[in-house]
Amino acid sequence: MSKKIVIITAGVLLSLSLLFAFSVKIASKIIGSDVATSKEGVGLIEVKGMILDSKETIRQLKYFLKQDSVKAVVLRVDSPGGIVAPSQEIYAEVKKFAAKKKIIVSMGSLAASGGYYISAPSTMIYANPGTITASIGVILKLSNIETLMDKIGIKSHTLKTGKYKDSGSPLREFTAEDRAMLQAVIDNTHEQFIKAVADGRKLPVDEVRKIADGRILSGEQALRYKLVDRLGTLQDAIDEAGRQAGISGDPELLLPPKKKVNYLDLLAEGAEETFNGPLGRAAGGLKMVYE
Repeated sequence: MSKKIVIITAGVLLSLSLLFAFSVKIASKIIGSDVATSKEGVGLIEVKGMILDSKETIRQLKYFLKQDSVKAVVLRVDSPGGIVAPSQEIYAEVKKFAAKKKIIVSMGSLAASGGYYISAPSTMIYANPGTITASIGVILKLSNIETLMDKIGIKSHTLKTGKYKDSGSPLREFTAEDRAMLQAVIDNTHEQFIKAVADGRKLPVDEVRKIADGRILSGEQALRYKLVDRLGTLQDAIDEAGRQAGISGDPELLLPPKKKVNYLDLLAEGAEETFNGPLGRAAGGLKMVYE
């Protein structure tokens, strides 16, 4: 009986040890570490998917800018675009970074619209020959469910302080005045995009405007239009960053510390996403996007 107890106890302790080790490993992945590395090398930042928020990318850029051991950064972009304001915020931060340290963009399969916007002010841009990029334009999508509401017997009543306050609402007719007002906003935002690309790429504004009609380009085509600098892979971009930073040999690739998880923030973000999703659309929320 005592042998069985010893065996069971040992098994329980082993299970608890494995569970503890696994928990520590998971926690380290979630929480990350803020300890600066002493190795000199090239930092890597990845922007994947839709650009809906700028905070994490900016946090990583600021972190690498403060680290003396990080001599340059590679910004890996694989994004179809995103919301205007976060894209502009990342653009501004990349521009600040490029004024102090080298930042080389490596485009993945897709770096279009907002994905191209944030790449423009970098030190150098690498694209694969088949990368889909450019798409310099702005889009605002609207829908109208007024007829549907009438069919199911639901009436909507709106109180507002001006005739444009509910422009784009899915619950009323989209008028010619609404169209003109919103088109003027989009045209202005589009012009901001054109000037940002021209400034970032050191190109004449009129030259950028000729291709800023929303067209997509392959990496090879973008090279001909001077929207990218070279054709190459992520590794090519890393090697280039090392050379421009004056690192001899193969550069050490350094990753930023992972963002610490705040579960209250996650709950708040979940609630915000719920509102900005179907509830926000039903309420007539407007969002201009680079896509």
